[in-house]
Amino acid sequence: MVWSSRLAACAMIFAAWTPGLSLAQAPGPTADAKAPMPPRFKVDPAWPKPLPNNWIIGQASGIDVDPQDRIWVIHRYRRLEPDEKAASLNPPASKCCIPAPPVLVFNQGGDVVKSWGGPGAGYDWPDMEHGIYIDPEGYVWIGGNGKTDGVVLKFTQDGKFVMQIGKVGPLTNSKDTTQLGQAADFVVDPEAHEVYIADGYYNHRVIVFDSNTGAFKRMWGAYGKPPTDEKTKYDPSQPPPQQFGNPVHCVKLARDGLLYVCDRTNNRIQVFQKNGAFVREFIVEKDTLRSGSMWNLAFSKDPAQTYLLNADGSNNEVRTLRRDTGDTVGVLGRQGRNAGQFHWVHNLALDSQGNLYTSEVGTGERIQKFDMVAPSGNGK
Repeated sequence: MVWSSRLAACAMIFAAWTPGLSLAQAPGPTADAKAPMPPRFKVDPAWPKPLPNNWIIGQASGIDVDPQDRIWVIHRYRRLEPDEKAASLNPPASKCCIPAPPVLVFNQGGDVVKSWGGPGAGYDWPDMEHGIYIDPEGYVWIGGNGKTDGVVLKFTQDGKFVMQIGKVGPLTNSKDTTQLGQAADFVVDPEAHEVYIADGYYNHRVIVFDSNTGAFKRMWGAYGKPPTDEKTKYDPSQPPPQQFGNPVHCVKLARDGLLYVCDRTNNRIQVFQKNGAFVREFIVEKDTLRSGSMWNLAFSKDPAQTYLLNADGSNNEVRTLRRDTGDTVGVLGRQGRNAGQFHWVHNLALDSQGNLYTSEVGTGERIQKFDMVAPSGNGK
């Protein structure tokens, strides 16, 4: 008890002398003494700069950072309310605004430096945009979770179409390898030339294709079992379900080759080898109901990727987890509309310096930047 009291007092003093740092972000006793300190963040309320061309963004349903530290965002430009896009109506109803193109690229200063996207020849643009990912070769991947969105698309950084996996139309089932089921996220293994897809809002699986040709490779469900369309219902008082729920919301590949999958409504991360062999799982905020706690993940920037950053759009916070244990060692944000707060925080990404970027769907409809205020690569 004496040690706990002294530790709490030290944490309060540490937080008080660190601008922009909440007490919940102070390093906790779960961190290994040999591990790097957990990253800590302070919101940058001036980022991004106002959009050009009288533009406005809708639900920001994906965010990623490329090797040049440019920030890529995809948003649902067709889901804006009439009063939000009033300048685009015929006749215009007010001075502002016009929907921005669905793909926007920002520089570090918060300026828009590139924009493109939408329906075009040769591919099926999704009805409800979901997720954006820049692979190690610089290609841009997007998906969708509309009612008939069974595709993932691959583009160049200038928006030139490269490849489509799947097809649009009435969705089928988790055994179908010719069509996806409202895919939510994607990551490319450049050495194997494979793309892993979190599939998704309709299907209950991770599915793998050749990232150059689109040929099907393999797929699996929870615990590495064959995927099924079993409807799971999460109950915190019961053992975890034996299959993925909906949605299978993220897939992330660590440097050590382990694959991390967000089973959102079941409040868990499942970890796999690349061949689908189950390694372990972590339950996070197990009492969270409805939309669940496990919306998105990103790895810390230290060489060992010691920590996971977890976007939780139900509790509206970004928490820091130990990657080896799943223990929570920091929490950022809360429900709200002010800078540094969230409403349906949906995706997150880190730049090369460890700064954090978040996107919000629902009525959040924004992106935010959080500057890292302490290095995660060492304890100094």
